Amino acid sequence: MAEPLLKPLTEPVETFLEQIEHPRKQEEAKQLIALYQQITGYEPIVWGGGIIGFGQYHYQYDSGREGNAPLAAFAPRKARHSIYLEPKFPTKKELLARLGKHKESLGCVYINKLPDVDLAVLKELIAASTKETLRKNNLPHG
Repeated sequence: MAEPLLKPLTEPVETFLEQIEHPRKQEEAKQLIALYQQITGYEPIVWGGGIIGFGQYHYQYDSGREGNAPLAAFAPRKARHSIYLEPKFPTKKELLARLGKHKESLGCVYINKLPDVDLAVLKELIAASTKETLRKNNLPHG
């Protein structure tokens, strides 16, 4: 069986951040780290695939597939930040409507620049998604 790509790495977050070429993206990644720490209470960890995760949990699907995943995460990509979210939770649609300029897919919100969005709404969105991850996986709410 292949080694999972999504796993915690030993690379220090600071080293990962230094590899972000664009200074604005680097600074925004630092802002996002502070936001996620405030929401989750966890320190950032670099995961495979260029993801910065906060906390982690073990999942197991009905199919038997299982692994570990960050409780909350984002990826500071070259073109835009990828904010990973639960596919469904009660306030998602309403929060996305108030977020500001973004694109979305089922489990992700893409933001070009943080000034394009309302950071208070982004914080609510990440908090609500994290709460849903905890609920869905029968984990204690922190």
